[in-house]
Amino acid sequence: MPVYTLEILVVALGFVMLMVDAFVKLEDKRSLAWLGVLGLVIVFGLLFLVRWPDLGDDPSPFWQFYAHGDSLSLFFKGIAILSTILVLLMATEFSSVVVDLTARPEEGAHPQGGLGEFFTLPVFACAGLMWMASANNLVSIFVSLEFVTITFYVLVAYLRRNVGSLEAGVKYLVLGALSTGFLVYGFAWLFGLTGSMDLAEIKVALASGDVNETAALFAFALILVAMAFKVGAAPFHLWIPDVYQGAPTPVTAFLSVASKAAGFIVSLRLAAVFLGCELIADKVILVLTVVAILTLVFGNLTALPQRNFKRLLAYSSVAHAGFLLMALASAPVAGEAGSRFNPASAIAFYLGAYLLMTLLAFLVMTVTRQKIAGEEIDSYRGLAKRSPFLAGALLVAMASLAGIPLTAGFLGKLFVFHLAIQQGQWILLAFGILGAAAGFYYYLKIAAAMYFEKPEEGADTSALTITIPVRVAMVLLIVGIFAAGIHPGLLFALM
Repeated sequence: MPVYTLEILVVALGFVMLMVDAFVKLEDKRSLAWLGVLGLVIVFGLLFLVRWPDLGDDPSPFWQFYAHGDSLSLFFKGIAILSTILVLLMATEFSSVVVDLTARPEEGAHPQGGLGEFFTLPVFACAGLMWMASANNLVSIFVSLEFVTITFYVLVAYLRRNVGSLEAGVKYLVLGALSTGFLVYGFAWLFGLTGSMDLAEIKVALASGDVNETAALFAFALILVAMAFKVGAAPFHLWIPDVYQGAPTPVTAFLSVASKAAGFIVSLRLAAVFLGCELIADKVILVLTVVAILTLVFGNLTALPQRNFKRLLAYSSVAHAGFLLMALASAPVAGEAGSRFNPASAIAFYLGAYLLMTLLAFLVMTVTRQKIAGEEIDSYRGLAKRSPFLAGALLVAMASLAGIPLTAGFLGKLFVFHLAIQQGQWILLAFGILGAAAGFYYYLKIAAAMYFEKPEEGADTSALTITIPVRVAMVLLIVGIFAAGIHPGLLFALM
């Protein structure tokens, strides 16, 4: 089966879910989410059976915009699929909140009206994320990126009776449109400079040295602004805390993991094009280094005083973007011999680990949201007594995000630091170590609230119930965090 069949199947699954929602009488629309989970599990299994087609035998010119023979793209497709599965699982737990905060159904309409689209949109976004993972042309990069972004515009503002969600949607729409303008202008400039939209041909044209250095740097600057917005890098990260806080929790998790992963594989491909040009490679590395340092400083310092859990995870997401940019800034420049361990593999491992620990944290948040009215850290006081399992799961997630040894998060940071040492990026390494140290404080203060502080006076202290599918998902994520932290080859084998 050709590899591009995966995206076709995911799009078909989305349409099937829409048709079932429209024409089948469902008493509980959460069954649509389980249909999506089943379909995506099948697609994930097919990920290990696909083959790369011979372009000479493929009659469709459409797939010339699609990277061939790139095993790393399959890894990122897997991240997109797994993220969507877990997001749909969160969405089933969050469905009561969605029903309460969306527009009231008309008389005679289904009481869960609007819930079907909430389950279907992540599936379509998953298809776009998978296309992003294989995009090898400026056109396919732009189309897939905007396909995903438009889907997120709807999802972020989905809670129409929640002012925070509407505000988040407007901010994301305005700033997203602005970043799109930068991206289009950068792509247009790059096309005018090289005469091609194919990344391989652009890289050859830039590497030839027969280009204007200033024009190439200008194109890089425009593209960097757009991609920095997509991955949440400073100083273009200002949308993240408000959007993360206002969006529905499953959507925040999706933005935090899958969108960031797809954004970084596109950034990897685009950065490689400019790093292959000896005229500007050193300047590109310098700019990436400065952006990485700014992102580390802003992300970690602003996370320190946060008392809202979602805002803390938002700023920590910025900090993790800084660590990922460290790897990108530690890439060998044109003319240097690259090592067997390269930025692409380090970023892929880091994002795989980030999927495990971040989605585990958001799963716990989604379950507790049913009994805890607020999202403040104080609301998690005494959680260890109400639900030892949930507190233990959140502790593992926070420990891995902080980078405690034997967890996947520790090795992710270690690999990034190794790359910085390898390229002599000592200043960048120093900021990375300081950022990691700061993470210990703001992540583990959540653990302190759960285990060492008493619940607020008058707060609900009843036990929290956990459904079997959610419990199984949490156990698998916990096992994955420790397995990847002890034996990283498990993740590297999938690349």
